[in-house]
Amino acid sequence: MNAYQGLRWQRFPKETLRRLFDAVDTDDVVDAHTALPDPIVLACPQEWIERCYALCLQFWEDGFTRAELLQLVEKLLRNEGLSADERLQYKHIRARYKHLRFAQRLYGKHHRSGFVFDLTTRVMGHLQDAFRGGNRGGVVRQGLKLKLLLSRPVWRMVRRGLVNTVLDDEAGFVAFQQAEMRRLRKAMVRTSFAGDQFHTVRKIVSMQVSYYDTLRSFGPNEHAFRMSRFLAAINGLMGYRHDEMVADDMSGRRDYNTPTPLATQTRTRIETLIAHYPL
Repeated sequence: MNAYQGLRWQRFPKETLRRLFDAVDTDDVVDAHTALPDPIVLACPQEWIERCYALCLQFWEDGFTRAELLQLVEKLLRNEGLSADERLQYKHIRARYKHLRFAQRLYGKHHRSGFVFDLTTRVMGHLQDAFRGGNRGGVVRQGLKLKLLLSRPVWRMVRRGLVNTVLDDEAGFVAFQQAEMRRLRKAMVRTSFAGDQFHTVRKIVSMQVSYYDTLRSFGPNEHAFRMSRFLAAINGLMGYRHDEMVADDMSGRRDYNTPTPLATQTRTRIETLIAHYPL
């Protein structure tokens, strides 16, 4: 039995969870005025790695119930549609999945999320695209997949894997962060990005946002706040563009994988991040 199996993860007060919710809820809001901290500090002691993962796990566990998510899925399968409040509820649940998936990749010893948890998060995204775009066939296909993934035996297996996640140490965590930035630097050599390439760049940025969103939630932290807001601006700009790409693809106006240049503002911000990041 490893050091983390069966560990009773630290629990945090509602105020800490509220701060994390507020950070995640605005992690695609473009703030044009926040500059990067100088220098960017990568150090993250083992204690803080554990605190970060524990908070992300609690954020997922306490934010909704399996029954609530299933109720939304079943309503979609009945072709009843979701109200504005229910769409927002679904969006927030999916955000909690995405945040915990990033946590597994960031803090886990092997820096990858569990297969079924990752699949569930992706199916939730496909379902959201389908009901936003009025794609009834997509709603049925993805809704049935998600209903299976939320069945009680699968849910229990997934939760057990989340609770028993083995975490990396500080050296491994910092090395992983630097490797991600090198991936980003290599990707930015391109002048145009197909849909999948664009999405890969955005995932690297989004994972960085999730880390600093978590870190700033424990209390005042100017470094984490500035990193969070600078990265959120990139994430937001890319998010708006990705929504357009998905909509164009679904309508047949433009194939998702048609190579296109990054917007100047997006490229400038990413290049600034890479230039200042300690590699």
